[in-house]
Amino acid sequence: MGKYAQRMRTSVLFDDELAAEARELGINVSEAAREGLRRAIRRRRAELDRAAYVAHPEAEDADWDEAQSWGEA
Repeated sequence: MGKYAQRMRTSVLFDDELAAEARELGINVSEAAREGLRRAIRRRRAELDRAAYVAHPEAEDADWDEAQSWGEA
């Protein structure tokens, strides 16, 4: 997402201590929240992908094996 991409305004609640420490350390809370959300999305997509593979593993495909051998002489 680019620097000037359209953004949605939302509210997030943090513990007082967490917010104070972020301010003390000069952390941009909005950027940190976006980064954390991106990581959570990647992690969840990977979990869903793995669950789908476990539920429906790839099966042997004789037609594909034959197609791969076309280039071999």
